[in-house]
Amino acid sequence: MVFDRSGREIARHQVEHDQILPKPGWVEHDPLQIVARTNESIAGALSAGSLTANDLAAIGVTNQRETTVVWNPKTGRPWYNAIVWQDTRTDHIINGLDTEAANAIRSKTCLPPATYFSAAKIQWILENVDGVARRQRAVKRCSATSIRG
Repeated sequence: MVFDRSGREIARHQVEHDQILPKPGWVEHDPLQIVARTNESIAGALSAGSLTANDLAAIGVTNQRETTVVWNPKTGRPWYNAIVWQDTRTDHIINGLDTEAANAIRSKTCLPPATYFSAAKIQWILENVDGVARRQRAVKRCSATSIRG
């Protein structure tokens, strides 16, 4: 959506992306499709308003809150599909938290531990997607080496 300085809508364009449902309780999106649809939406809104990027004073971005993507820093491509906020595959991680960990989450976020949090999704990716944990360990080694060096 494009608004003028008084907050009046002057153009809009919307494109949907696919829902991927590989198993019951699992909800994913293709991160590359999200990027492509975002670009299509921006171009469509600019075109609908006969605008160019130079006509814009600011850009606002919204997202799906806790939908989580881990990108490969070497290739710039996602390691796995986006795990969407309502996905419940991490219920075993959340249910496995001890009281101390659950209370720490609750005290820092003012929310009870739940499957919608990104941290559990990242843990699932580290534990289940080939190459991600190995790459993460390599980055940690490089960071530790450069800090000491």
